[in-house]
Parts: sequence; structure tokens; C-alpha cells
Amino acid sequence: MARKRQSLPILALLVTLGACGSQVTVSDPQIPEPLIDKLPLSVAGRYPDSFNNFVHNEEVAGKEKWTINMGSANKKLFSQLFGWMFSDYREIGPGVDPRDLEIDALIEPSIDAFEFSVPNQSQTPEFAVWIRYRIKVFDKEGKQIANWPIAAYGKAQTSTFGGDNALQAAAVLAMRDAAALVILQMDKSTGISKLSSAVRDRALPATTTGLSENEIETTVAEESVDDTGN
Repeated sequence: MARKRQSLPILALLVTLGACGSQVTVSDPQIPEPLIDKLPLSVAGRYPDSFNNFVHNEEVAGKEKWTINMGSANKKLFSQLFGWMFSDYREIGPGVDPRDLEIDALIEPSIDAFEFSVPNQSQTPEFAVWIRYRIKVFDKEGKQIANWPIAAYGKAQTSTFGGDNALQAAAVLAMRDAAALVILQMDKSTGISKLSSAVRDRALPATTTGLSENEIETTVAEESVDDTGN
């Protein structure tokens, strides 16, 4: 009986240890303001709750449970980016109809997938994080004009950061990778600048006379006849 009593605390300790996992909270990634010209667009951003409060849970190799809480870091990052990229940017809630606003475009980011690896999986001293973002762009009437997937990657050495901090650092680097892609490729990948009212106005043909091309030719011909007296 004495041996059984002694084994109970040990068993309870093992169960407790088995139930424990690592929890990582990703902080807001600090990135410098890019030296870019803002696109002449009035843009609204709408962030789903699953994006604004993203949490990833995973059990690695059936041994250790990980919880990666990105909190509002994604929203802060993308709001900052869009504020740098567009001449007018605002955030709207889920209940706001963008058709009621004087905007050129609506942007809605989301997360399709989140993956990570730990050193005992990769057999390296590195944590790695992959995030697949998706950016949907809508025109002012609510019609979707772009659906752009963004694959981002980050890794960090345990020797540099140590343990859970290395995973957090890898997630932040993946977010910075996504930020660079958005800055460099968003217009090319989505064509969002074509929604600009300023661009549309510049693209309109000149109509100083208010006449069509045929009417202009006819008027010129009539004037020529009058000048000759015929």
C-alpha cells in the first residue's frame, strides 16, 4: 500500500506535465515606413474577427501542445500598411455597408493557413512559421475584383532567441515578409489602382466641344465650304 501511495503523486505529476503546453503571444511587428508614393485611392478596410483575433492550436508529434496567439497583431500590421499605401484609408466594422461610403475600394484580409515547425521536427536549431494570407478587393459597388493569396515565411534560431521566443520571432518575421510582398506587389497583383476616381477621370477622352468625332468632322467640312463661298 505504501508503494501505491507514493506512486500516486508521481502519476499526477506526469499527467500534469503531459497536459501542459507552450503558449506564445505574437507582438505587433514593428516595420519602418516605406518610401513609396501613396496611391490616389479612398480605401476602407474590413477585418473579420477570425483575422483580428487569430489563435492557432496544434499538438506537435503527439507530444507537446502549442498555442500561438496572434491577437490583434495582424490587424495592426495591415492597417498600418494600408495607411501608408493609400491617400485616404479608414477602417469599417462588419455592419457597415461600403456602398454607403464615398470610397474607391474595400479591402478584406484573412488567413487561410498557419503552419510552424519546431527543432525536434526539422532536426535543426530553428523554429519556422508559414502564414498564408488572402486579400480580397472589392469596388465601391461591392463587386469583388481581386482574390490574392500571399505566402509568407519566417524562421529564427533558438540560439539567438531561445525556446518560445524563437517561435514568436519566426512569426513576426513571417508577418514582415507578408508586409514586404503587399507593399511591392499589391497593385500589380490586384489592379487596385484602376479603381481610383482620379485615374478614371484622367482616362476619360477630352470632350471640350461636347461633340462626337463625326460631328467635329462635319462641322469642319461645313466651315470649309463657307470659307470658299461654295
